[in-house]
Amino acid sequence: MTSLNPANTTVNDICMDALRECGQIGVGQTALAQDLNDAWARLQWMLQQWNKKRWLVYHDVIKLLVSSGSVTYTVGPGGQIDTGANTQRPDKIEAAFLRQITQSQPNQIDYPLDLLQSMEDYSKIALKQLSSFPGMAFYDPSFPLGTLYTWPVPQANIYSVGIVIKDFVQSYYATSATVFNLPAEYYPAMMYNLALRLRTKYQIPTFPGDPLMGLAKDALGVLRGANTAIARLQMPAEMNRPGIYNIFSDRSY
Repeated sequence: MTSLNPANTTVNDICMDALRECGQIGVGQTALAQDLNDAWARLQWMLQQWNKKRWLVYHDVIKLLVSSGSVTYTVGPGGQIDTGANTQRPDKIEAAFLRQITQSQPNQIDYPLDLLQSMEDYSKIALKQLSSFPGMAFYDPSFPLGTLYTWPVPQANIYSVGIVIKDFVQSYYATSATVFNLPAEYYPAMMYNLALRLRTKYQIPTFPGDPLMGLAKDALGVLRGANTAIARLQMPAEMNRPGIYNIFSDRSY
């Protein structure tokens, strides 16, 4: 357990370093149990917020579910589209697609789905239970599980519904001895930004030439630079000439 080696850095290491960095404890001093618990809680809160910011999460993941012919599917830990243990339901989906899984071996074909961004848009669909080839998807970030709608409804066992979501930076740690499993650039970002938040808790003021805020900002900038992944620009179909063939979707638009 040492903050000198990212592979062995624990929750306790980050919390202790942040308590020293913010000025709550000095060199050679040991934090009180309450101080450590408070730092531990704030670290988890901070990571929970980071999970909602695309450029602070290091990659996206694809989740697939074979269609059962249902209008909706639950999304989140233990949901029909299971995001895994120690996660929360996604706040939004980045993209969605339909995969043909029958009579398409060995090359399964993916068809992109247009995303509806609000329940108001989804509510305008007149026949929501229409069963046909889907062209749209809407994700409702309900809690504790999100809800995915596809329209028209894909036939059962012929297609899989795929969504692209942000991966989850683990934000719950059962013990302070838990070792992080994150890219190395996350460690200074966690420590400096946690120290900044602890300054508020302990009402420790800044001072002329205080470098902490700049270090915290720079560490987040490193994460954003490493995680930036900008999708190719796409124009609305209404602004394109009709009849152009899209090699990615096997469609003309």
